[in-house]
Amino acid sequence: MAKPIGGTLVETYLNLRGIGKLRDTSMLRFHPSCYWKPEGDAPTEIWPAMIAAVNDLDGRITGVHRTWLSRDGRSKAPLDPPRKAMGHLLGHAVRFGAVRDILAAGEGIETVLSLRQILPDLPMNASDDITSEPISSPTDHIVQQLQLYGYHPVAGEVDPRDPPEEHSIEGAVTDIFDALVATMSDTSLDPDLPEVLWSMVNIFHRALDRLERKLDDNEQAQKRLQREQDGSEVKSVQLETLIAMGQGLLDRRNSLEHFRETAADHFASFTGTPWTPRTGSRVDHRHLTAAMIDSRDFIATKRRFEHETLLPPGVKIAFSGGDSSEHRLIWDRLDQVLAKHPDMVLLHGGSPKGAEKIAALWASQRKSASGYLQA
Repeated sequence: MAKPIGGTLVETYLNLRGIGKLRDTSMLRFHPSCYWKPEGDAPTEIWPAMIAAVNDLDGRITGVHRTWLSRDGRSKAPLDPPRKAMGHLLGHAVRFGAVRDILAAGEGIETVLSLRQILPDLPMNASDDITSEPISSPTDHIVQQLQLYGYHPVAGEVDPRDPPEEHSIEGAVTDIFDALVATMSDTSLDPDLPEVLWSMVNIFHRALDRLERKLDDNEQAQKRLQREQDGSEVKSVQLETLIAMGQGLLDRRNSLEHFRETAADHFASFTGTPWTPRTGSRVDHRHLTAAMIDSRDFIATKRRFEHETLLPPGVKIAFSGGDSSEHRLIWDRLDQVLAKHPDMVLLHGGSPKGAEKIAALWASQRKSASGYLQA
């Protein structure tokens, strides 16, 4: 049975998104065990959920919207999709406040509740089902002004939006360069044109630098969560979220690289010189095909095996003793080290006499697990 959201996982979920002022939320409920039916023959799952009533203008419930939550309420449940609606939805919505002459409409309950933090008295509708057909709904007969608010993911949430298509990127960059060249050429700004065009490419290059740092942070966060995995669903969902966010960052990086490379091509075309950054390196990951990655992995593996042949795994013990002939003392010390480090690898200079010769004879006699190495 659904109940008010106060003190429930719904309140936790909304608070973590900066939605702390919860007023006029009687249309929201919390259900601790809401069924989620996947497509096909997969088994039904049970998750906690935020339940929202879909109403018409007279306040009659025409449908139900469900948002499934993780077990701890910190995020949406790891389901695809995590939100579903049923009932008569067209022209109706989850309504916050009585509709007057001005109405704000947002895509998603979280978007609308975020806006209500700063506009608490403005009537708002939340709906995930927006038709593109130019039809009239009951709302059309009383509203004189409609304000639309789009979706933006909060920090720590996966962005479901797709990056721009490559042809759109190429068209946008072409328009930018054409406009700059047409405006500045044959004017007093003509000498400044190459520097302006270089800066246009550099804008995308600097954006890539910032994104690479975010990718590094995401990688470190994934490694940290890998170490913290304890078999719990919470840790598993957190890691899956980081992986999805990392993939989104990779998609953004590829798009920005296409922006930069397209701009660099235009720069070279207009100036006759290739574009090069003044700091950092210029890497294009789009040319990293599967064959290129496999080839690099093969070379790295080959080099690793070659290094392991010359430098076996184990604790490296460096030895040097000059012309000393105290073989009993040397052997006793090396026996003590071997007892402490059974996988030791003895490193010495390979001298044909003195302490290093004694150490080499000791290694040949003891035949430690890792053998010995003459460096």
